[in-house]
Amino acid sequence: MEKTVHTFPLHPECPDVRRLADNPAEALLRAEADIVAAENAAEADRYRRLEDLEEAQQDGRGVTRRTFVAGAAATATALATAQFVTTSASFAATKTGTLIHVFLYGGLDGLSLVAPADDPVLARARPDLLLGNDALAVGRGFKLTSAFKPLEPWLRSGQLGFIPGVSDPRLSRSHFQAADACNLGGLPGETGGRGWLDSLVDSLGKGTAFRSVGIGSTLPRSLVGTNGALSMNNVGSLRLNGSDKYREATEKAIKGLFTNINHPVEEAVQAGLGALTTAQKLAATPYQPAGGVEYRGVGNAFQQLAQLIKGGANVRVATVGMGGYDTHENQGTRDGGQLHRRLGELASAMAAFFTDLGDRAADVTIMVSSEFGRRVASNGGGTDHGHGGVVTVLSGRKLAGSLLGKWDGLNDLDSGDVPEYNNMFNVYGSVAQGRFGLTNAEVDKIFPRMKYAPMKLYA
Repeated sequence: MEKTVHTFPLHPECPDVRRLADNPAEALLRAEADIVAAENAAEADRYRRLEDLEEAQQDGRGVTRRTFVAGAAATATALATAQFVTTSASFAATKTGTLIHVFLYGGLDGLSLVAPADDPVLARARPDLLLGNDALAVGRGFKLTSAFKPLEPWLRSGQLGFIPGVSDPRLSRSHFQAADACNLGGLPGETGGRGWLDSLVDSLGKGTAFRSVGIGSTLPRSLVGTNGALSMNNVGSLRLNGSDKYREATEKAIKGLFTNINHPVEEAVQAGLGALTTAQKLAATPYQPAGGVEYRGVGNAFQQLAQLIKGGANVRVATVGMGGYDTHENQGTRDGGQLHRRLGELASAMAAFFTDLGDRAADVTIMVSSEFGRRVASNGGGTDHGHGGVVTVLSGRKLAGSLLGKWDGLNDLDSGDVPEYNNMFNVYGSVAQGRFGLTNAEVDKIFPRMKYAPMKLYA
């Protein structure tokens, strides 16, 4: 019986599979490579045509708005969507204040930050990691690492507080899984991959294009969702790409293209251009912090937020990330230790930020958390992954105490970990609720598949 050979054209520019190689598997790989190359070439041609049209328009070679749109509509829409749709919002915020979530990547050893003073369990389990005699006194018999000395004025004024024993049953000991759940407000399947801060924005009403800001080169999972957020390393980095020579002309052309077009993208583009204008104005003059304030290390991220807040950008939620907290070895709790230095850098940055804001700090709350805590026992030089971490709150609004939430001691550990005395997402929700005046029902919507139980965190 004669064998029938079938050929399947893969692409107008790609030969049939059987002609590419004698080995079928190798032939398929070569065919896929040819397809990708052809698609890349087509995309490059599309952008090249756009650039040619733009140059013709700038040079006055008779390219009209109609020609420009007709010749590069798909590319122009893609560019507009990528840069501007994520900033869509009107300019009339209904909630006031700013919540900044600082995430410490690596798993902070909360007992090296704040711990029950002279606790016999700690004395036996981690004699090499006890807080020193220079620790600061905190409410309910706890003491605070001397690394947080820069924040002592806010501790004494009742604006700095700590919630111990914070965790959630859905958190594993994996950095990736736990950090993901913390940023999403639950498991990916429960949240649809949407960040909890983006869900929070639903309850804050309309705002400026700066209402959600992530300081850094990539947007954290907590801000990913339907409302859109800006991600920037610094205020000056928010600008149109391309040559400075044509930037003003390009911005003018985009504004003209997306005016009176009767399409939802028009509002997004106008809001985005407004954000660019604001950022350019703020970046035009070198930022001068308040007298005596100096930002270093992670403080540079806080400086960008100070510039935006003081410049009237109406930031509602923002994020700052800081690494270096996976302390399996060389942890060091006292002055000179690795963890002590990291916490000291963070405390100095937060103190500089609140000092720089002045009266505006009254409307700002900083919440500091990590993906999990660490085990109670020392491993001989550091600590291993555990649960029952600590959440820190620095607020312009007075807190209900310096040690907040439930605490029942360390006599009954959870497989060697600090027990979960306070659910992480009840803590997150209570911080946000107190900052923005949300109802219980509004907070309930932020964290799917759990019933929100509010905590008393504010005075």
